[in-house]
Amino acid sequence: MDSTTKYPLPSFHFNVSWEDGKTVAFSEVSGLSIETEVIEYRDGESKNFSNIKMPGMKKYTAISLKRGSVAGDDSLFKWWNTIKMNTVERRTVTISLLNEESQPVITWKVQNAFPTKIDSGSLNAKNNEVLIETLDLAHEGIAVEYAKSE
Repeated sequence: MDSTTKYPLPSFHFNVSWEDGKTVAFSEVSGLSIETEVIEYRDGESKNFSNIKMPGMKKYTAISLKRGSVAGDDSLFKWWNTIKMNTVERRTVTISLLNEESQPVITWKVQNAFPTKIDSGSLNAKNNEVLIETLDLAHEGIAVEYAKSE
């Protein structure tokens, strides 16, 4: 096989960090979606009998982060507790997909993120599973950066 063959990137090697540079271990990240709403318009004098479509406002879905619960680590709840009447601690969250050398290949910078939901997971005496907690984030945009390929 040719050594220049390109393969799709695996999605299992990544890291998440807050703007203070602290890396937080998560096992799953979802919701890295960007959508453009469609505006439909038709002028009364238009000779076309259909609407024209124009790009509208950008729409970002909530980001969901999942990790195993660790005894004594209440950092997610401390952040969630910063929510007061009309104020919250907003953070830039950086999510990086890494290569074999743990260097970023794709980086998503989530702007002005804040927690909207924490789910502490389900307790079940019949299961042999890790307790997974989920943090949902609202945000005001995602900037995507690709590393230069050699």
